[in-house]
Amino acid sequence: MGRIYFDNAATTPLDPAVLETMLPYLTEKFGNPSSIYSYGRENRMAIEQSRKTVARLLHAQPAEIFFTSGGTESSNAAIRAAVQDLGCRHIISSPLEHHATLHTIAYYQQRGEAELHFLNVLPDGHLDLEQLDNLLQGLDGKALVSLMHANNETGNLLDIHTAAALCQKHHAIFHSDTVQTLGHYALDLSKLPVHFITGAAHKFHGPKGIGMLYINQAIKVKPNIHGGSQERNMRAGTENVYGIVGFAKAMELASERMEEDAAYIKNLRMYMADELKKNIPTVHFNGDAFGKTLYTILSVSFPKTEKSEMLLFNLDINHICASGGSACTSGAQQGSHVIRAIYPDSERTTVRFSFSRHNTRDEVDEVVTKLKTLV
Repeated sequence: MGRIYFDNAATTPLDPAVLETMLPYLTEKFGNPSSIYSYGRENRMAIEQSRKTVARLLHAQPAEIFFTSGGTESSNAAIRAAVQDLGCRHIISSPLEHHATLHTIAYYQQRGEAELHFLNVLPDGHLDLEQLDNLLQGLDGKALVSLMHANNETGNLLDIHTAAALCQKHHAIFHSDTVQTLGHYALDLSKLPVHFITGAAHKFHGPKGIGMLYINQAIKVKPNIHGGSQERNMRAGTENVYGIVGFAKAMELASERMEEDAAYIKNLRMYMADELKKNIPTVHFNGDAFGKTLYTILSVSFPKTEKSEMLLFNLDINHICASGGSACTSGAQQGSHVIRAIYPDSERTTVRFSFSRHNTRDEVDEVVTKLKTLV
């Protein structure tokens, strides 16, 4: 049997049409975008055209879109800017964020540059937004609120419009890690009062190593990397031209197919949940699995037994790719900080299955059959 890939929240396969768009920039269009002759100018044009495409799809201004190396760099840059350039002395976040956010805010706390406040996690894995309102009300000094749009492990969706409105009401800076939702949900930044959002092309069938940071033009921040005028003086260094072109193409395709893909993947996800319930009665679903949740992720837990402790390993031996939590820690078996924060006393084994339009019901059937023997 071939490999079954159910770890699309970690990364997705590159779309052939995206590769095709990138190839000329890896071969004959090799000019440096900062050079003034035609070889350079065609690359500069490709970058600016890509920026316009991304801005159009997000209902933003091209001047608000900055290309980065990925979601981690984008979140780092946004948090640094909020603390060091915008004078945020308080950071409100949650224990469920990606480490790109958690480790960065901890760094500024340890340096004494910002005070940290965590929102309470409700039993279904959502965050207490009433507490956000109260916290913002009671703080003296400027605050940064950093909350992810969709959790990368449970799939829980933040009510981003409510969070943004609360930040607006209390004049707080709002950063949302939208890495899991960009390319999967239509975001209209003309209607969403957010200061920073992030994206990574490899989560929606684009290349790895290219990301995006949106910076609302109402705020002024200093360069993230010094030494050149690239990215409108914000990020020095020769641009990743083929990555940028690939990002824009992947986003364009994702937005064209969004409704169709979302319907297909939602259906597949529900099919897997139903099959698991039918075949493995002891199964649980983490977070708000059948409520406000990301349609690409199904986080499943099984009772802890000698067999289930080796579950991921055994799935791998059977050519089934899934994750124990977040991809960025899949090599380290210390368990998931997200699952721990929602279910502090749980002794269960968690597996995250995440889907793309390339997955099928036959694959789901095969995985469920295999799980019956492994759990």
